[in-house]
Amino acid sequence: MERTKARDIRFADSEKQLRELLVKGLGGDAPAYHGFLKALSAHLRAYFRKRLFQRPDDIEDLVQETLLAVHNQRHTYQADQPLTAWVHAIARYKLVDLLRARESREALTDPLDDELEIFAASDTDAADARRDLDKLLAELPERQRVPIMHIKLDGLSVAEAAQRTGMSESAIKVGVHRGLKALAARIRGSV
Repeated sequence: MERTKARDIRFADSEKQLRELLVKGLGGDAPAYHGFLKALSAHLRAYFRKRLFQRPDDIEDLVQETLLAVHNQRHTYQADQPLTAWVHAIARYKLVDLLRARESREALTDPLDDELEIFAASDTDAADARRDLDKLLAELPERQRVPIMHIKLDGLSVAEAAQRTGMSESAIKVGVHRGLKALAARIRGSV
């Protein structure tokens, strides 16, 4: 518990010191602003080190990017608000940007060895599949074949298929159901 109190006191002191330096710097005190950036960089290194312990090479880049963003956005800081919350919001955005950029770069450099099956597929596979499907459909009675073709292959609604064929909607539904069942049986080889 005393450890927590000591940490809270250190945090409050750091917050107060950083805020005072920034406010003075915004008022035109160049040495105070320089001191603010120097103290803030140490604070940011600790912040990023906790979050990027597996990527230590990225920490310094993030510190510099965050310092630049803080500098560019310093006019948006409101002195009555906690400084560290404002800085941490900027730091979080920079961290998320870095992680997104890494993720997209890693996705671009993923090896394709596992995906070679995609490239090995023949252009005739689709034609072969269509020929086999046509052969199977030809074996079905028309009252099953036509509804399957309109509903499953052409993507028509039941009402549209009924209108085109002159069949009732329930006959279309029954034809699709029975036709798919018959196709499944043929594919399994039970007929």
